[in-house]
Amino acid sequence: MTKPVILSVDDDRDVLGAVERDLRKQYRTRYRIVTAASGQEALDAARELKRRGTPVALFLVDQRMPMMNGTQLLMELRKLFPDTKRVLLTAYADTDAAIAAINDIGLHHYLMKPWDPPEQRLYPVLDDLLEEWSTSVRLPYEGVRIAGSRWSPQSFLVRDFLSRNQIPYQWIDIDVDTPTRELVQSTAGSLARLPVVFLPDGQHLIAPSNAELAARVGLQTLASRPFYDVAIIGGGPAGLASAVYAASEGLKTVLIEQDAPGGQAGTSSLIENYLGFPSGVSGADLARRAATQAKRFGAELLVGHAVAAVRREDPFRIVQLSNGTDVSCHALVIASGMAVRELDVQGIAPLLGAGVYYGTAPTEAALYRDQDVCVVGGANSAGQGALFLSRYAKTVTMLVRAADLTSSMSQYLIDRIATTQNIRVMTSAELTAVCGNGHLERVDVTHATGAESLTAAALFIFIGVAPHTAAFDKFLQTDDKGFIITGPDVRQAGRGWPLDRDPLMFETSVPGVFAVGDVRSGANRRIAAAVGEGSAAIFSVHQYLRTV
Repeated sequence: MTKPVILSVDDDRDVLGAVERDLRKQYRTRYRIVTAASGQEALDAARELKRRGTPVALFLVDQRMPMMNGTQLLMELRKLFPDTKRVLLTAYADTDAAIAAINDIGLHHYLMKPWDPPEQRLYPVLDDLLEEWSTSVRLPYEGVRIAGSRWSPQSFLVRDFLSRNQIPYQWIDIDVDTPTRELVQSTAGSLARLPVVFLPDGQHLIAPSNAELAARVGLQTLASRPFYDVAIIGGGPAGLASAVYAASEGLKTVLIEQDAPGGQAGTSSLIENYLGFPSGVSGADLARRAATQAKRFGAELLVGHAVAAVRREDPFRIVQLSNGTDVSCHALVIASGMAVRELDVQGIAPLLGAGVYYGTAPTEAALYRDQDVCVVGGANSAGQGALFLSRYAKTVTMLVRAADLTSSMSQYLIDRIATTQNIRVMTSAELTAVCGNGHLERVDVTHATGAESLTAAALFIFIGVAPHTAAFDKFLQTDDKGFIITGPDVRQAGRGWPLDRDPLMFETSVPGVFAVGDVRSGANRRIAAAVGEGSAAIFSVHQYLRTV
């Protein structure tokens, strides 16, 4: 555990050395002694300690310093560390200033110079102050810290990325934490550049991209090999299943995921109909287990970079990442899943991440405790989201376009929603506008009996998805909805198949490239089915590799 700091400041080098000597003699086993020879040097040191999350127990500051006297310095230091004990070193002539400082800056004590012998005139005072500090202070979190605004979209994206990748972090809302707000202002230069991510090594990132963040928190972002037997695009259930089975059968395997393992399923609060989990399993937990299993067998999981393009250079298949690097392989499995379909409603765009979210956004749910929220959608994902949010929110209003839930939602979810008192289902409803100034305040809805405005602190949207194929839709044959055609359907599509043999199961119009899960035309679009396809595709991969 990091030792708390005692920061001593004096522009007289001889006095500063004497103070440091006496402090180290008494406190070095429990505290780290830091010194500064000017007010500015002390402020710089304090800001660095704040960035590192290092606790400061005591400021021991000389009153008579040029440019910035002790009282002025303590006033600035108090903004960064309001709970730190503040002690002023004074000469006899400075007594009035010290007394005034008790009222002006909440000075805890002043000491007259000289303080010899320290056993009588220094240590008893500091011992009492340090004991009081240690019994009342809450020591800072020593991991990754995110400082931002609750209503900052980029702050939400950073929290969501770390949460979905199961990287522990501490969230600090600068709208309510004044010392951290001061630190962010001095670090980023502007409160418009949010969030600031403080790392345990003392470094920081300002409004980082997923790739920057992933690289700094220990996630693998670059391939370690120049070539793989099989590469997998997408880390949802289908992609993770492919990675597990490929790696377990000895294939050099890499999985490429832009955001986090789990895909859309990874955001589900509770999956209750997945085989083997009678009490249900969260999407995040299922993703974590599968990712751990894949890595245990030797698969590499690359996180943070999107796939920009795919090309064929026989006998290789090349995946180009958004950072410009290539991943080469013999066989490629596309399990890119589905992309969220954006809702075209007035007012949504400026409020994304500031009260409006696509999906459940588990990181945000607790922020809306005892508030009114809305869910748009009537399929299983919307039902799971509403039930999850009902644990926190005062009320959850489901806005469902259909006349009832039976056409798109599993019966077990319908039954649970019906018995959850704080969930209201509004059918034949359509969202017409989203309103708010900086954050969501209300939504406008039309329904069978008219129109109304609903007060809402948050809006969670589950309106369906489209195939995630933008990077390779011109490389592969797709159906009229953009889903990838595979297996026997490739020849039936009539666009030509280049080999004498028939396409293998899950093989696309490009030999050696396979598609599984929700992105595949004709897929079942259930988690269990995706896992089955992902694992079964590796059998076809083995068949293909025998021909290379």
